[in-house]
Amino acid sequence: MRQDESQNTLVQIETEITVLMRRAEASRRATAVAPHRALDRAAYLILRQLEENGPQSVNGIAQALSLDGSTVTRQVTAMERDGLVTRARDSNDGRVIMVEPTRSGRNRMTMVRRARLELYRDILADWSDDDREDLARLLTSLNTSISRHMSRRD
Repeated sequence: MRQDESQNTLVQIETEITVLMRRAEASRRATAVAPHRALDRAAYLILRQLEENGPQSVNGIAQALSLDGSTVTRQVTAMERDGLVTRARDSNDGRVIMVEPTRSGRNRMTMVRRARLELYRDILADWSDDDREDLARLLTSLNTSISRHMSRRD
């Protein structure tokens, strides 16, 4: 590929990711009572992380999600106040505080996940199975590359 074609491709990728992020945010806010909005994005990500990997420390959550520990601490505090998570000392190391989802937190996360799956099912209804699989594979690859890039910067 020639350099100008490569540059044009990068410009298109940058533009499309910017548009994607804007449209994703707009679709999230589209209606005030939409089920996929029952949790804010940060709470949803934290609950998903806890569901997939079990109870974790704030630092473990922050590292897994590439977030600052103080940001996760503030979010976990709000989530605890809302009854979505609990915090308790680690039985193996009493200095570490572990975060665990409550039943209410798990239920809300499950409800939001179902609503989001339905939203994307509707959005991608006219895509072939192969195209959806390609999109999933490429998004996974993109997120892996972004994480790798971010870890090199630390």
